[in-house]
Amino acid sequence: MNASTGRTVLVTGGASGIGRGVAEAFVAAGDRVVVADLDPQAAASTAEEIGAAHVTVDISDPDSVDAAVAEVHAAHGPIEVLVNNAGLAAGGGPLVDLPVEVLDTVLRVNFRGTFLMTRAVGAHMIDQQTRGAIVNVSSIGARQPTPGLGHYEATKAAVDAITRSAAIELAANGIRVNAVAPGPVLTPMTAEFASNPDARSAWESRIPLGRIAAIEDIAPSVVFLAGPAAAHITGVSLAVDGGQLLA
Repeated sequence: MNASTGRTVLVTGGASGIGRGVAEAFVAAGDRVVVADLDPQAAASTAEEIGAAHVTVDISDPDSVDAAVAEVHAAHGPIEVLVNNAGLAAGGGPLVDLPVEVLDTVLRVNFRGTFLMTRAVGAHMIDQQTRGAIVNVSSIGARQPTPGLGHYEATKAAVDAITRSAAIELAANGIRVNAVAPGPVLTPMTAEFASNPDARSAWESRIPLGRIAAIEDIAPSVVFLAGPAAAHITGVSLAVDGGQLLA
């Protein structure tokens, strides 16, 4: 067991996809992990399967966020690591045709949710005098546009911005804030696209390392940024993209 273990770690959107992989990685490191998800059954099932606890939360609702933070604190002690992973694309298409409802959904989850969780847990860490870590899951789409995903990528650019703002504001309290920015990852959210050989081949041709990431490629970077080996790193958005930003 290394020096980073034994912390209380809260992972939003932890019931599936990248969130589940991240939660499993923290469990493997010996941390006390709480899977936070909007779907209570999925959160409970995942938590049981990986050896974690769970909490139900709507990250877009400030009252739900505050209640979840209080529940985790009461059951597991001060939160020492927050992973803001929950996010979605909610659809796609050219900006000129994109339904406003799709934009509102993505803004509510990806940006508002990240803001509310960071606000609540940041205040909690200050109150508890916890020199903690917050890791946001962003996307290289914040820096490299893909037609049809402009609404999603704009929210991830906002996540990068709030990462920097929170990092400088919370630094005096010993709280580090960073982000991991994956390229495309094989998850349930990308399953339909990844099952199309032509679409997958076209995307992999953009990646110098030649393949779309697996969840196992992303989770270690989240654990690293939350741990003592990254003690002097704050305010960064780390691309984990197989070199796609170089192309």
